[in-house]
Amino acid sequence: MQIWKNQNAAVQQIDVLLFDAFSGLCLANTIEPMRAANTLAGRELYRWRLLTLDGAAATSSSGMSVAAHGALSGQRGDMLVVMPSYGFASHASGTTRRALRAAAERYKVMAGFDTGSWLLAHAGLLSGRRATIHWEELERFAEAFPEVQAERSRYVEEADRVTCSGAQAAFDMMTHRIGARHGQALRLELATLFMSPDEGTPQDVPVARGRSVARAIRLMQEHIEQPLPMNEIARRIGRSQKDLETRMKRELGTVPRSVYRRLRLLAARKLLKESDLPMTEVALRVGYQDSSAMARAYKAEFGLRPRDERLV
Repeated sequence: MQIWKNQNAAVQQIDVLLFDAFSGLCLANTIEPMRAANTLAGRELYRWRLLTLDGAAATSSSGMSVAAHGALSGQRGDMLVVMPSYGFASHASGTTRRALRAAAERYKVMAGFDTGSWLLAHAGLLSGRRATIHWEELERFAEAFPEVQAERSRYVEEADRVTCSGAQAAFDMMTHRIGARHGQALRLELATLFMSPDEGTPQDVPVARGRSVARAIRLMQEHIEQPLPMNEIARRIGRSQKDLETRMKRELGTVPRSVYRRLRLLAARKLLKESDLPMTEVALRVGYQDSSAMARAYKAEFGLRPRDERLV
């Protein structure tokens, strides 16, 4: 059973407006979660374009040249991510201001990643809004734009404006938005795929807001080959089984057994794709004594048979 939401949600168009000296890491942390979400979902959830003001290539802070898909003028979509990174102040020109103000009429959400908040504020697009920026620039940002409520936060969402404080925060913001749109189960898969730590509790599994749910998921991940009974997981984290079910349903939108099953089947999918182990061995390694039982669960979860993963 799929445990994501919005299975039929429309594809989102996310565009990234690059300026010379942009951060390659920030760009990767913006795009890779969308690419991975598409892969994990087995269908297109997101599309993206790299844009510049004039359509010319942009050069990153590390000297990497990136070809643009086109110029910003006339483009429209669900979100425009403004990404100047280094040297941002030099891009705060009348041309940029006019381009961003026009774009705000065509994009549902305007976002400033890293130091992109500065250009949004310069264009008057953050007036009266809460916003953050790379923390090294936060004090100067607050002084330059007193009409903006500057916050020392990793990221800030306020209606149709989104700002975040740096490259890693860009990853956090994107996975947060993906989870909000398609369910926390998908966010969990992304965090697991990228081995992303939770910003608040690095020792815990990410995406779970509560420590008890995070510890339960960690136990599940540690016991894939020999799954623990759900009452044992609850006992080990100091909760009743009913309490754990209530907490996980609230935070991840599904019950513990569904999360556990999906984690085991994700492990199976990885083995199927990355090894030539016999199907019976794959089944044993993810806690199924019978490969037929794994196949039935796999088909119900992913919509295809395990052997289909190995078809060229």
